[in-house]
Amino acid sequence: MTVRTLILLRHAKAADPDDYATDIERPLTARGHRDAAAAGAWLKEQNLQADAVLCSTAVRTRETLADTGVEAPALFEHRIYTGPAFDTLDLIRQVGADVATLLLVGHNPTISDVSHELAPNALADRGMATSGIAVHRFEGTWASLADAPLVSEHTARG
Repeated sequence: MTVRTLILLRHAKAADPDDYATDIERPLTARGHRDAAAAGAWLKEQNLQADAVLCSTAVRTRETLADTGVEAPALFEHRIYTGPAFDTLDLIRQVGADVATLLLVGHNPTISDVSHELAPNALADRGMATSGIAVHRFEGTWASLADAPLVSEHTARG
C-alpha cells in the first residue's frame, strides 16, 4: 500500500472584509505574507514536499500558496472557497494515484472540518488558526480516503 500525506493549510492573515467589495477579493496583510512564508519554511524543514496542490480561488489563498514557495502543479477550485467539508473531501478523493503528497490551501471552518472528519478530536476545539497546518497520513488511495491520523500540526508565524 502507498503511504499518502495530506497537508491542510489554512490561509494566512487576510485584510479586513469591510475594506473589500467581496470576500473572495481579500488579500493577505503584511503579517499574512510573513506567516505564509514561515509556513513554507516549516514545510521545507519537515521535508514535506507536495506533488500537487488544491487551492481555493480566493485571493488570500492564492497569495498564501505563492508565499510558501511550494512548487507543485496547482488546481484552483472554487468549491474549496465555498465549502463545506464533504465537497472538499470529494475533491481530495479525485486526486490521481501518482500524487503521494497533496497540499490543500483553504479556509475555516472547512479546513478544520476536513481535519476533524479525518481524525476526530485530534485538533483543539478552536480548530486551525490562520497559517495553521495539519498533516494527515494514511495508507491507500485518495479515492479510499476515510480516515487519516493527524501526524503533525503547526501554526506558522513569521
